[in-house]
Amino acid sequence: MTPTPAPQIPVTVRVFTQRFSSTPRGARLARHLALHRLDVWGIPYGCDSSDTAALLVAELAANAVTHGRVAGRDFELRLSLDARTLRIDVSDARGECRPVGPGALTAPAGGAEGGRGLLLVEALADRWAVLDRLPVGKTVRAELDLPSEDNGTISTALFRFKGPFGAH
Repeated sequence: MTPTPAPQIPVTVRVFTQRFSSTPRGARLARHLALHRLDVWGIPYGCDSSDTAALLVAELAANAVTHGRVAGRDFELRLSLDARTLRIDVSDARGECRPVGPGALTAPAGGAEGGRGLLLVEALADRWAVLDRLPVGKTVRAELDLPSEDNGTISTALFRFKGPFGAH
């Protein structure tokens, strides 16, 4: 008797990459386009995964614009989605301005106006890291494990949706 093989999750990965101006307007546009792309991929506006991704993209883009800005250089947003995980990468050109990594964050003083953004990222993301970017700069990556109810929607939408250029 041959054992029944475990069901396999399809390996399709969706990727969206876009550069934005290192301005507050660029950061807002990054958040809007990220939510639109997630909706196209089957993560509808207003669901928990979409709302969490919106907060993560907004915070990482704002940090890239505020702390990672180099005159004349854009920042980059990259989203990748497979059947289980959404990865959000925000890259900027300033490598010497590196935030501390996961687990090393400390809360700012009570009256401080800033310093809470990466605490929010740490609280919302399942994993996050700061990576070197070649040839110059850094990437801050946040990953979300998709809940099973979103997962079903995503995995079926990934294989049914066909646009003018094939599968998206």
